[in-house]
Amino acid sequence: MRTPTLQRLFLTGLLTLLPLWLTLIVVRFVFSLLSDISRPITGPILQRIASVDPQSLGWLADSWVQTLLALLATLLLILFTGAMSHRVFGQQLLRWVEKLIGRVPFANTIYGSARQLLNILQTKPGGTQRVVLIDFPHDQMKSVGFVTRVLREQGTGRELAAVYVPTTPNPTSGYLEIVPIEKLTPTDWSVDQAMGFIISGGAISPDNIPFSAPAEATAAPPTPPADPASG
Repeated sequence: MRTPTLQRLFLTGLLTLLPLWLTLIVVRFVFSLLSDISRPITGPILQRIASVDPQSLGWLADSWVQTLLALLATLLLILFTGAMSHRVFGQQLLRWVEKLIGRVPFANTIYGSARQLLNILQTKPGGTQRVVLIDFPHDQMKSVGFVTRVLREQGTGRELAAVYVPTTPNPTSGYLEIVPIEKLTPTDWSVDQAMGFIISGGAISPDNIPFSAPAEATAAPPTPPADPASG
């Protein structure tokens, strides 16, 4: 039996640890992002409480404790917001906050665009699958996209789709493409499945996916040229 070389052992170990490393990076990023939301509020409060009795409450000033409690506060805030959004008072409060943001230059554009995109992704455009594949960046490659709107070409009336193509692994940035409806390759994926595919870099995906657009798949194969010798 051949003894593995150092290079092979290194590559095997790297490929084994890479998924764990990527998972750690994503979890750490989300953990830091959520904790940073509440840290400006919880941090000074915990520091003040710890200063009352440093001997018994000094542990509240530790960085990891403040990070953990800030994360917990953010999660509670998210749950509270979700619960309030189902009540009349919460909906009125949300509309008031939206009006307030609407008066702030630049912030109103970001908030309005994000809100509109989320609302669009939660509904299915008439007659068109939300998650599609399009020819991008060229006709021999496919990219996952989300149909955000169906338009019509001026003059001809041909249906066109506005398709948002997110980037991997950060789906908040991407490209906006206008594609004829007949050039779309529909899928049976949900938005959540498509997001998992994009964020994981394709690691989380079904074994089989469509690749050819319906117009291409149903097109008759080209007729082979006649053999001159047979004439």
